[in-house]
Amino acid sequence: MRIWLTALLLSLALVGCASAEIGDECDTPGDADACVDGAICTNSSDGNVCRKSCTNDDACGADEECNGISGSTTKSCQPKKVK
Repeated sequence: MRIWLTALLLSLALVGCASAEIGDECDTPGDADACVDGAICTNSSDGNVCRKSCTNDDACGADEECNGISGSTTKSCQPKKVK
């Protein structure tokens, strides 16, 4: 019984450490640890979400642009603003 309980608690702890995928919600803008490799938590009008990290627009999709993240020196691929 004790081994089973220990295994269950360890499994639950590992699930809690999973990183969010691109497009998933996250807590703190600028936090790369909250997201999968190559992504960073980004503030948006719909709340904070994981987006692909970038250094220029070439890394982003056709409907995205590489912009800064509030409270961070990092950039991410964000939807282009409608002009």
